[in-house]
Amino acid sequence: NGPQFCSNHFRAFCAEQMKVEHERIPPKSPNLNAYIESFHSVLERECYQPNEFITFEHAYKVVDDYIRFYNEKRFHGSLKDDSPHEYYEKWKNNQLKPLKLTM
Repeated sequence: NGPQFCSNHFRAFCAEQMKVEHERIPPKSPNLNAYIESFHSVLERECYQPNEFITFEHAYKVVDDYIRFYNEKRFHGSLKDDSPHEYYEKWKNNQLKPLKLTM
């Protein structure tokens, strides 16, 4: 929510070049952005804390590798403990079983 995300230049870049609408949440309301807050918590715990970064380039590579791992191979409870790649393949091949809901 900083000024770098409020500028007309950034808004135009998102809309015109990236074809996305940039949405902002009110300050001090992380509950409205729970998914990214959860991701940042995992990133801190699993990537930042175990590593000591020597240079910016080193940090960039470690974080980039971790995000690739997170998006492709890391198991996610919300995906029935599959990795995103495994879950996508099951979805693509109609191999997902419907969830049973009980109340």
